[in-house]
Amino acid sequence: MPFTFWIKTAGLFLVRSRRSTTVLILMVFSAVATLIFLASLAIGINDAMIRNSVSLFSGHISGFNLPSTISRKSLFTDGVSNVLMRIPTQGILSHSGNLAMVTLIAVDPVEEKKSSAIWKKILQGRYLEPGKKEIFLSKPVAEQLNIEPGDNIGFSPDPDLPPVELAVAGIYNTGMYQLDRGIAFCQISAVPAKAAEWNAAIFLNDGADKDLILAGYHKAYLKDSLFKTWSDLMPDLKQLIDLNYISMSIVMVLVFGVVSLGIACAFSIFILKNLREYGIMKAMGVTPSETLLLIFSEVILLNLAALFIGIIGGIAAVSVFQRTGIDLSAYTSHNQYFIVSGVVFPRLTTYSVWLAPCLALVFSIFSAIWPAVLVIRKNTSQILRSI
Repeated sequence: MPFTFWIKTAGLFLVRSRRSTTVLILMVFSAVATLIFLASLAIGINDAMIRNSVSLFSGHISGFNLPSTISRKSLFTDGVSNVLMRIPTQGILSHSGNLAMVTLIAVDPVEEKKSSAIWKKILQGRYLEPGKKEIFLSKPVAEQLNIEPGDNIGFSPDPDLPPVELAVAGIYNTGMYQLDRGIAFCQISAVPAKAAEWNAAIFLNDGADKDLILAGYHKAYLKDSLFKTWSDLMPDLKQLIDLNYISMSIVMVLVFGVVSLGIACAFSIFILKNLREYGIMKAMGVTPSETLLLIFSEVILLNLAALFIGIIGGIAAVSVFQRTGIDLSAYTSHNQYFIVSGVVFPRLTTYSVWLAPCLALVFSIFSAIWPAVLVIRKNTSQILRSI
């Protein structure tokens, strides 16, 4: 008999046993919809960790020791939202006999506030203002010098030159060692001597490919070591994101392993309930391969219906939180990867939408083996005698 006949017959079997079919569909639907939402949430957590890490200071791509021949404007390309110029100068801060060795980073305060978030971590005072000879200090440096906002301190890039006087605008604390130890900020016009090299913090638009942009920089400026992406500078974060993907994939496999076992058990009961029909078909000459095709068709049709509803349900659940986000600040307040914001926005991707349905379909095929073997091995005469 043609393949379409068995597909149609499988559909009729499912429609006739409405209650069993509905229960099985609900089982697969709930698993698929839930895992699509959880996978999208995991993607959102990864996005939040990256967003928090790069927006605090470094940007998606960092440029180091860039020669003055490379202009800030030349680094703007498709996908780049902003490029921040930073000129580091090593020197000594002094106040009332207290000394601190720091790297004073000259920045453009207006551009910094557009993209970076370190100015949001102020404990006292305010951020730098354009046109003023001010300094923005970390809490450890301020404690070492015993100063407060409003005090004047001296900065000496060269022991042979008199110190430059700077007013303390504000004190910040990020909780990250790299930004809180030996770092201070001033505006570019307050730099005592113009540096021959500068650093860049390059911020990208959402969805921009950092590796593609990095390859463009390498091609234009030849020297690979000039630019590094956040994944190069933060390998621990890269590993944590990879671990999230692996963990979520394992959870999906385990969930659908359990669900497929449930489907196999429920379908075996479903088969036993309709054993008379299968016995009559076998007596009429239906071959084991055709019986196998029929049962597999029933399971696959059932799962396809459940998957369709589950995908819609999962996408709808993600859409509810995609704009407002989920505030996890209470659980991330001491986590360095959520230092700017604890709000997570679930995001739909090919991975989050299709992995769960594909696993469900694969496991559903395995779940059909047990019921199919149950019918094929059953002797036709025994089935008919038990009617």
